[in-house]
Amino acid sequence: MDLNWSSEDRAFQDEVRAFLDDQLTPELRRRGKLMTSVYADHETGMEWQRRLHAKGWAAVGWPKEFGGTGWGVVKRYIFAREMSKAGAPPVSPMGIGMCGPVLIGHGTKAQQDFYLPRMLSGEHFWCQGYSEPGSGSDLASLQMSAVEDGDDFVCNGHKLWTTHAAHANWIFCLVRTAREAIPQKGITFLLIDMTTPGVEVKPIISLSGEHIQNDIFFTDVRVPKANAVGRIGEGWTVAKYLMQFERGGSAYAPGLSARLEKIRASAQAEGLTGDRGFMMRLAEAGVAIEALEAIELRAMSRLSNGEAPGAESSLTKTVGTELSQRLTELAVEAAGAYAQPYQPHATAPGGPTPHFTPPADGFVAGPERAWTVTAKYLNDRAGSIYAGTNEIQRNIMAKAVLGV
Repeated sequence: MDLNWSSEDRAFQDEVRAFLDDQLTPELRRRGKLMTSVYADHETGMEWQRRLHAKGWAAVGWPKEFGGTGWGVVKRYIFAREMSKAGAPPVSPMGIGMCGPVLIGHGTKAQQDFYLPRMLSGEHFWCQGYSEPGSGSDLASLQMSAVEDGDDFVCNGHKLWTTHAAHANWIFCLVRTAREAIPQKGITFLLIDMTTPGVEVKPIISLSGEHIQNDIFFTDVRVPKANAVGRIGEGWTVAKYLMQFERGGSAYAPGLSARLEKIRASAQAEGLTGDRGFMMRLAEAGVAIEALEAIELRAMSRLSNGEAPGAESSLTKTVGTELSQRLTELAVEAAGAYAQPYQPHATAPGGPTPHFTPPADGFVAGPERAWTVTAKYLNDRAGSIYAGTNEIQRNIMAKAVLGV
């Protein structure tokens, strides 16, 4: 396993840095720096996607023939690391990062030709319709129905915790098209136009005060059968294919390292470097991040040789999200009393904060380094739940690695 960068890799790193220096405007940098969610707000994310798309870098994981970069895993890792170091805002992953790869792997040519270019341009903005009341980690128990009626399905049901549904004009859903003894059977992967009559979106306000997630209600929504991806009734296979992109499609370590450095700077500013207990916990987090990076590099080496990541996608999701939560705790501690004020007008929330009225004079309490820490802490509580709870990930690892 060779983990050293080649001269070609270093040249690519320089190219990425030059692009970021040129295209990452002061406003985009500011909004990336002040994010309180794992997502940028809609306008910021779309502005950055347009700039990436103009360069041909919007879909770093797609093959060239579908409009992607065609990069190998090494270039994708370097790109992710430089994006994190530069403070670039993320692009929403639901379309390009999740549904796009599914269409490339399981979609028809007609579906690929229609949807993929519109994903890249941002004309289509996607959300994910998986979770339902009572069907989260136990996704196979989902109840949203899709009944065949001629050339259409008639869909009825309720999806919840749906990120970006208030902005999305398309959603990819798991729906039940048949009742089978085995619950994973009879599920279909379906693409639904959010402007179709019978689709209703209602906001869910998170602990951090942000409107990012939503309820979606489907009442007699007609969807063409041509919008099914893969075979009808075999959507579970498609969903499992998608999960490897949702759970293991990102490198956590670069972003965690950049956040750790900010906490160190905050600790220095607050005079905490003499607090042996705090500095020890900071050092422990740094060691854990380096260990995670080693695992991600090992997985990258395997992927570059054509091997599957296997249970490592569950491992990196579990460790990455729990390390992220640990960093939010350290950041709040480093901020001290400055972490207490709730002032989203000073930050870049992942969505609107409808229950907050900013002060008329725009007053902001405390230093800039503390403005985001509490909202990040609250927002990140969901990290160990989304994309399959970490308890589920541990079950997967126990079965795949330990054989229990």
